Amino acid sequence: MIDTNTYCEVILPLPLHGTFTYHIPPAFKNSVSPGSRVVVSFGKKKIYTGIVLNLHAKSPSDYQPKELIDVLDDEPIVNELQLKFFKWMARYYMCSLGEVVNAALPAALKLSSESFVAINPEINPDDIDIDHRAFQLLHSLKTNDLAMKDVAEILGLKQPHRILKQLSEKGFIDLFEKVKDKYIPKKVKRIRLSDSFMEESMLEGLLNEFEGKVKQQDVLLAYLRDVPVLDDPGSNARGILKSTLLSNDISPSSLKTLIKNQILIEWEEVVSRLPSEKGHIRKKITLSQVQEHCRREIITLFEDKNTVLLHGITGSGKTEIFIELIKEQVDQGKQVLYLLPEIALTTQIIARLHRIFGDSFGVYHSRYSDNERVEVWQKIIKKEYQFVVGVRSAVFLPFTDLGLIIVDEEHEPSYKQFEPSPRYHARDSAIYLSTIHDAKVLLGTATPSLETYQNALDHKYGLVELTSRYGEAYHPTMEFANVQRERKQRKLKGNFTSVLVEAIQESLDKKEQVILFQNRRGYASYITCDNCNIIPKCPNCSVSLTYHQFNNKLVCHYCGYNQSMYADCLSCGSTEMRNVGFGTEELEEELKLLFPQAIIQRMDLDTTRSKYGYQRIIEEFEEGNIDILVGTQMVSKGLDFDRVNLVGIFDTDRMIHFPDFRSHERAYHLISQVSGRAGRKSKNGKVIVQTNDPDQELLQRARNDNYKSFFQWEIMEREHFHYPPFTRLINITFKHREKTVSFQASNFFAADIRKNLGNQRMIGPVEPLIGKIRNMYLHEITLKIEKQGINLPAVKEYLRSVEQMMKQMPAFKSVGVVFDVDPI
Repeated sequence: MIDTNTYCEVILPLPLHGTFTYHIPPAFKNSVSPGSRVVVSFGKKKIYTGIVLNLHAKSPSDYQPKELIDVLDDEPIVNELQLKFFKWMARYYMCSLGEVVNAALPAALKLSSESFVAINPEINPDDIDIDHRAFQLLHSLKTNDLAMKDVAEILGLKQPHRILKQLSEKGFIDLFEKVKDKYIPKKVKRIRLSDSFMEESMLEGLLNEFEGKVKQQDVLLAYLRDVPVLDDPGSNARGILKSTLLSNDISPSSLKTLIKNQILIEWEEVVSRLPSEKGHIRKKITLSQVQEHCRREIITLFEDKNTVLLHGITGSGKTEIFIELIKEQVDQGKQVLYLLPEIALTTQIIARLHRIFGDSFGVYHSRYSDNERVEVWQKIIKKEYQFVVGVRSAVFLPFTDLGLIIVDEEHEPSYKQFEPSPRYHARDSAIYLSTIHDAKVLLGTATPSLETYQNALDHKYGLVELTSRYGEAYHPTMEFANVQRERKQRKLKGNFTSVLVEAIQESLDKKEQVILFQNRRGYASYITCDNCNIIPKCPNCSVSLTYHQFNNKLVCHYCGYNQSMYADCLSCGSTEMRNVGFGTEELEEELKLLFPQAIIQRMDLDTTRSKYGYQRIIEEFEEGNIDILVGTQMVSKGLDFDRVNLVGIFDTDRMIHFPDFRSHERAYHLISQVSGRAGRKSKNGKVIVQTNDPDQELLQRARNDNYKSFFQWEIMEREHFHYPPFTRLINITFKHREKTVSFQASNFFAADIRKNLGNQRMIGPVEPLIGKIRNMYLHEITLKIEKQGINLPAVKEYLRSVEQMMKQMPAFKSVGVVFDVDPI
């Protein structure tokens, strides 16, 4: 009989294509499974943690496989369905399996490899002639192996590598890699009374014994106040948190003495890092007649369609329908994934879900710590969570029996991963994930992406439309404030038109709240010198630096480079430095001058960096402690506030006329979504859009809130110019530190494409709008691949082969090539 467990294919978390074969030692024969983490050596000295893809009996013919060093899991942390999903993602998005695994696993599940130093056991530091630093290091190594950072501390050097190299060459030390598990369970210390004193007589005797030891007696009395061991003996088993006991103003040394004498017992308990909401009462949702009709229509469509689009206008009550569908799946024992585009949106949704589901679901997003995300991962494996709310990375979680995936605000660009690879779209990936699990997908939005709506019209997806607002809510009215005219009439107050200023004042007088949207953070778009016209640029990227007043810095939003703002022009010495453009920070400053009595808060990336930054601002706004909230896209994301009756939108012309074929669609989405924050309840809300051209077509369609009209207008343009949804796009970016090399590589690639795919399918090569990022010069080729009559997987394989051929040429070996499938 052939032993099928002789070798295993391992996915390493590296941007290298393919897997790597390792021999399974006899000791690990029964502990290695697909999805297990294993420790392997790769290259000369490196050690990595990989994921086992499969087991087999075939030895490689061209090299001798190394043995596994260790197996880390008793049970696999990645299941077979996930591995299938990972392989699809690598194929479809043209990246390596290692890059997918790197994105999928929480950082704390990826073990870190650190360099360690050990002394040669045959060496005695006292017998060799070395300097005092090396002597001190060798003496420390006689006790323990040391990590590189500890060596640096002992030697008092930031870079100890020269000394280590000398000692290694002399044979005094060995350098090696040690793998450390990053995940550390959270532990708390608890205290309980020893079982020897649980009898009333024994306890009385103990207290009498301590009459002369007041501090120790205080410790015991404090414990007995919180843990009634005589009335409820079972309570002693749980005891009390040590931190809670110490908070009673007792002596820590007396507590230590009681523990030492085994009167009190101290032990450690592993606890969850995840926030608990056990105190919430489960609230019942009652659907309106219209909502109930939609729910039934969705269920009926699911009989024939795997994917259904719920197209419901803002404020129509889509979330209540989602909740009812989630309940049905959970009651049937199925798992549910509820995807949201932004962390900002999760704050309000999660609060609502806790009132319905209590503590029975998980939350998964990047503001959770690595260890918290591992706990969510493990709870799904243990089936403690049937239902998870998360952002795009939640598609990687270890589900085994998904029944439903909800993609809320499916049109949002936030579902697309840009950097690093894999550059996946969570909505599209969720649809493939559903096929693996035989699950259903519900896409919800007020403004569908053109691709999704076209799929619904083509009957690829089911379509349910919800055209009325929930309850007594009215649709807000939209009016335009003409910035150009007011500038000529000198009515502008900073960046505010008189129309918007009057409307804000009216809302404040009525004790109502205002949301202002500007899709640019910072104080000014850039700084310029009025004397020599120079604009400070990022040294690493071909963009101007954005001025942030709160820390008085010029910042690059692409690479993070920053420098202090200067009073005089560095080029000509002039003091005539001027702000051009405006961001959320400048609007906040102007609002404080225009409305000094109002409480104003800004919500953008700069003000929400902390873990609970979003939550704090949203809660303050909900409770009415903020009058005006000014922010970026975060304020547009499905938030629901009772007292908001006015929304102001800035800089719409820049959004509409941005040089991108999707600019009209994005602008329409943003204007519609932000407008939907006004008049959510029974009051008639107002939206004021500041623009230089109120008559432009897109704004008129947005005012009428007629998505179908906008769709018909835009889809004709897409069809005429062969853009999605009528074609698939693949964007190829070439990166190099020398501009000429990047340009030549892109032209070499383009020539081969032109020969094999034809010139009509290709745009470029061109230098993109931002031609340099992080000191790398960029050139791009865009491929338009028709949806019918061409083999897309074969095209992708061909592009990979051209890349390999190009990389074999010495001139282009160091050129970076990035494939972005379905770019947005």
